[in-house]
Amino acid sequence: MEDSRISWMPPFCPADAVSCSCPRGIPAIAVIYIVSDMRASLAVVAIAGLAGVAAPQNQRSVWDGIFSAEQAKRGQARYNEQCASCHGDTLAGGESAPPLTGAEFLSNWNGLTVGDLFDRTRSTMPQSRPGSLSREANAEILAYVLSMNQFPAGKADLPQASEVLKEIKVEASKPERKD
Repeated sequence: MEDSRISWMPPFCPADAVSCSCPRGIPAIAVIYIVSDMRASLAVVAIAGLAGVAAPQNQRSVWDGIFSAEQAKRGQARYNEQCASCHGDTLAGGESAPPLTGAEFLSNWNGLTVGDLFDRTRSTMPQSRPGSLSREANAEILAYVLSMNQFPAGKADLPQASEVLKEIKVEASKPERKD
């Protein structure tokens, strides 16, 4: 009689199938042990396509219109109240504050996510009262900063959830369209 046992294990997982849990929804692989006639055979069956592991899915970027013009306008007023005294009226930076526009700013954040920028701002600004601004205020200010870096506005407001913003990449240069 044939005895089959099924174990679930993500690809490239160093842990055994029982104790392994993988973040980020990495596709699982079913490892099926088939014991027959005193010999064991091993069959590995892909449950989900491994294409998602090898190549990132279509990730959004700052070039995709991730904030609205109205939100950026509200952000300008908040920026003037909360940020301009250190970062300057034109976002060019000051004695103790870095610029929030231009090559230096984009170089520092290129390749990271809008969520990284949002979380850094939310937890460290304003310098006199770190973490005191609401998520809404931070999102509006960030929308203004993005607009001043010549990223295009869209129809919807920039979300206030870090998890969603971590799916949006900061890209200093506009990527080529892959149609």
